[in-house]
Amino acid sequence: METESSSSIERALGLLELLLERPQGAELADLLSRLDISRSSLFVLLGTLKRLGYVEQSERRGRYRAGPRLLAWRSQASPLAELQTAFYQEAGAASLGETLALALPLNDEVILAAQVESSEQVRSVYPAGHRFKPESAAAQVLTPSPSAGVRRRGYAVVHDAQSVELALPICADGQTPNAALVMSAPAFRWRKAHLSGVLLRLREMAARLSYRQGALRYTPWLPTTQPTDIAQRPLDPKAIRAFLAAPWVARLACLRPDGAPHVVPVWQEWDGRHFFVAAWQGSLWATYVLANPNVSLSVDEPWPPLRRVLARGQAAPLQESDFPGGLAGLLERLRRRYLGAGGRLAQTTWQAFRITPATFTAWQGLPA
Repeated sequence: METESSSSIERALGLLELLLERPQGAELADLLSRLDISRSSLFVLLGTLKRLGYVEQSERRGRYRAGPRLLAWRSQASPLAELQTAFYQEAGAASLGETLALALPLNDEVILAAQVESSEQVRSVYPAGHRFKPESAAAQVLTPSPSAGVRRRGYAVVHDAQSVELALPICADGQTPNAALVMSAPAFRWRKAHLSGVLLRLREMAARLSYRQGALRYTPWLPTTQPTDIAQRPLDPKAIRAFLAAPWVARLACLRPDGAPHVVPVWQEWDGRHFFVAAWQGSLWATYVLANPNVSLSVDEPWPPLRRVLARGQAAPLQESDFPGGLAGLLERLRRRYLGAGGRLAQTTWQAFRITPATFTAWQGLPA
């Protein structure tokens, strides 16, 4: 009887861990494939947890998600909860096409703390409660004494016949890894040529996760006295697109009717020629822009390499047919970029604007 009770507890905890790993929710088939449980027993367990508020389901055959009581476990403002939330936002908006995971050191092991699975039909996925082996890429960047090669490159990569694992350090102090950002992909889909493009985006994600924990710069394993290259240089169109595709908040400046300046943070989308921004019902800046369309928009990062974009031009209100996907498509793209796959927008009326720059400047660094 005691063994049966322990198994039931293990299944329930495994289910809750799995739902916390997937803010976007999980299908019944996914739960059955990941948990050692029969279909009928899973239905009984889900029914009990739904009744208690630990699991919710938006529609009768929809995905199962973490309920309010389960989410309350993570509502405490602990460093781990904040890091997990930041990871889900970053990973949900990354659109890399492969599974992303957050790994943490625990005693002498490295454990899976969060995961956002690839949407591909064939994908590499870690089981709930996964422990990374010492030879894994995640363990290599989180060991107290990483190899000289890992230190020099700033990442670890491991290939085998089934998958490729790439891991980069996350450093709350900017120097000493306290977590790892991990990407896992099926081996047949991976080519060495993919490394440079994917590595740049993963390094930016790892840096932002470090900054969100309080790091002032991102220089894993390097002494804090080592100088950082912040020489001023312009950004080319490819670098501009990569920078603006990340979840940086823009600051929009417009004029109030009395002539006073009004500055507000906004989410932005850049298509190479225009910025698209959205205002929810009651936003004063939307009223001001309708009366005077002259605006400025700036996007910047407050740490090296100190990339910045500054544009001045006019903002025009948009109709549904004026841009790809209409208002619903724009809001969905902005939601995924800034909130991740599990984020939700307020149920309100929105209005979209297109800003056509008359002047546009993009650079990084500081003057010598």
